Amino acid sequence: MKKAPDAAELRARTQELLAAHPPGTTARGDFLRARFAAGLAWVHYPEGLGGLGAPRSLQAVVDAELDAAGAPDNDPRRIGIGLGMAAPTILAYGSEEVKQRFLEPLWTGEEVWCQLFSEPGAGSDLAALGTRAVRDGDDWVVTGQKVWTSSAHVARWAILIARTDPDVPKHQGITYFVCDMTDPGVEVRPLRQITGEAEFNEVFLTEVRIPDAHRLGEVGDGWRVAQTTLMNERVSIGGMRLPREGGMIGTVARTWRERPELRTHDLHQRLMTLWVEAEVARLTGERLRQQLVAGQPGPEGSGTKLAFARLNQEISGLEVELLGEEGLLYDDWTMSRPELVDFTGREAGYRYLRSKGNSIEGGTSEVLLNIVAERVLGLPAEPRSDKDIAWKDLAR
Repeated sequence: MKKAPDAAELRARTQELLAAHPPGTTARGDFLRARFAAGLAWVHYPEGLGGLGAPRSLQAVVDAELDAAGAPDNDPRRIGIGLGMAAPTILAYGSEEVKQRFLEPLWTGEEVWCQLFSEPGAGSDLAALGTRAVRDGDDWVVTGQKVWTSSAHVARWAILIARTDPDVPKHQGITYFVCDMTDPGVEVRPLRQITGEAEFNEVFLTEVRIPDAHRLGEVGDGWRVAQTTLMNERVSIGGMRLPREGGMIGTVARTWRERPELRTHDLHQRLMTLWVEAEVARLTGERLRQQLVAGQPGPEGSGTKLAFARLNQEISGLEVELLGEEGLLYDDWTMSRPELVDFTGREAGYRYLRSKGNSIEGGTSEVLLNIVAERVLGLPAEPRSDKDIAWKDLAR
């Protein structure tokens, strides 16, 4: 068995990449493709798929060398759904052909991804989804509606779950696919949010043909495949790497230091409490990422996502109160179509409004509380009367 590279070898490989493709004279796309080919994109992925089979923790060694050299990154915030959700699912369940086709342009950012999971009648109860996929030779014909789809208006590909067998209980009749967002029958419509922008979308699928070669996992095993996506999603949302005082708590703390005239004793106590809680959440996220070195994320990621949503909402509320009348100002009430959410580069009023969505996206807080209770704490599961009933017989 080939020995995995250590930190010294990764540093040497990174320096070889920089020597062969100097960041100052190499086009960004060419540099990123060369980095992927060198196995320095995801060092823990297999060789030939952007990695070298090295421990996941050694990615920081490569990143530090590249940062010091001023090398371009792949704009990870812009392609977060692809990196954090699609890629690990493709790696775990995709055929070799699918991995070779999708992972490189996904990582380099040449192809943006979105997630077609939630539906108007299947949000918190995702397994109740009704989008149908019917086999037709080597293809599947998909018809249905998806909702709350981030980045659908700029996405080239989507991860999609659809019902392939309505005659079995809801969790058993689901299959997982990769969907081409440019195919005939795919229609994307904007959903205007409380912020005034349309970052989310609803997507209508009308007899969209998906080749069976773009199926991930076995037919009817889509719910298990989707768990890989969802667990990674919750870690990517709630467990992102931040420096001390990173994120929204840093914005409020900076305002507190720079604007002494705004301070009150009550707000000081609340700020200190939230600062400590944000630091605890940050360190917990760091520990969770260390656990990921050993394998796929588990239900613990639901806890970090829960904390992320609550803290963002409480911190943004504190910020609005701290700023008083200024906190109500909001100068961009337009029907914009952003590619990603910008929490730190906008006004306090925007942060306050947008953070309301944190307890819905990536799994509602109510559902995540159940997951933590049952799968982390081992508490009894809630009674579910529909577990053994065929999906077609469920009341809707």
